[in-house]
Amino acid sequence: MRQIAEFVAVFACGIFTGAAAYVSLVEHPARMKCGAEIAAAEFSPSYRWGSVMQATLAALGLLSSIAAWLAGATFWWVVAGLLLGSVIPFTLIVMLPTNKQLLNPALDRRSAQTGQLLARWGTLHAVRSVLSALALSLLMYLLIFVKS
Repeated sequence: MRQIAEFVAVFACGIFTGAAAYVSLVEHPARMKCGAEIAAAEFSPSYRWGSVMQATLAALGLLSSIAAWLAGATFWWVVAGLLLGSVIPFTLIVMLPTNKQLLNPALDRRSAQTGQLLARWGTLHAVRSVLSALALSLLMYLLIFVKS
């Protein structure tokens, strides 16, 4: 049971981190190069697909890291899971207002405000990438070096 929970935690965190890093380092900068109007148009479908995937992976990583701890792994598994899981409240509390503005059909996609919202979103998303990378680093360390 413990090995399965550890595997699922590392797998979910790894996929989340890879997706988050891709969005922060590749997709969003490329979107921004197209100009605010096109970037805002592309944001909506990208956000809708990505949010479901990433929320699922973050929750799965958190729950499986707790399961690993309950099955006998060190408490550091919970810490790593909480790091990954922290992207959920961060998204709901900090990012959601920006997301809602960008998804608002009344938003003038050619306005300076749209460019500012997209730039802010990119910065906020980078926080999610860093949190997940820290979680993945800790999980990999625990998996490789900590025997409990």
